[in-house]
Amino acid sequence: MRFSVFQQSLKLASLALLSLPLCFVSTSVEAKSTTQTAGDVLQLAVPLASFASTLLVEDDYTGSIQFAKALVATSLTTIAIKNIVNEQRPNGNCCDSFPSGHTSVAFMGASFIQFRYGWKYSIPAYAAATFVGYSRVDANEHYTRDVVAGAAVGILSSYFFTSPYKNINITPYAFNQQLGLQVNGTF
Repeated sequence: MRFSVFQQSLKLASLALLSLPLCFVSTSVEAKSTTQTAGDVLQLAVPLASFASTLLVEDDYTGSIQFAKALVATSLTTIAIKNIVNEQRPNGNCCDSFPSGHTSVAFMGASFIQFRYGWKYSIPAYAAATFVGYSRVDANEHYTRDVVAGAAVGILSSYFFTSPYKNINITPYAFNQQLGLQVNGTF
């Protein structure tokens, strides 16, 4: 795969930016339940896997840009709605319950895979995103309506910014304790 220096820099910067929240997850894991910790990790893993899919496909620079636009739209929309609604969380913490940011980012990642590469590739990502939503309700951080609204924000952001990628076949596999993606296509 041949990338220009600009493309390589953009992709490396994007990966660094997306992985930055991992620092915050690892510092507060001790006080959380297993379900909540798994939800926190998957909230980052789903969009990271979605972005990584654009790196695995040669010259899918367009997909990287579409992903970035969807992520920014999801984040800004979620923050704006949180500030406008100003709802208290079920655990009593003030005031950014609606919508769930964890869920909006996870569903943005899952729906990006769906809109870019197809339904059959997005099923595991949607399952993981659904678990993220469940973990937020289970941890008493959000109401169900917060999670549903977060999912809608993420899905709509991907819908507006993502177009299908043609002539590609991405197949997830699990074999002999190994997980991976096989990419086949005509370029």
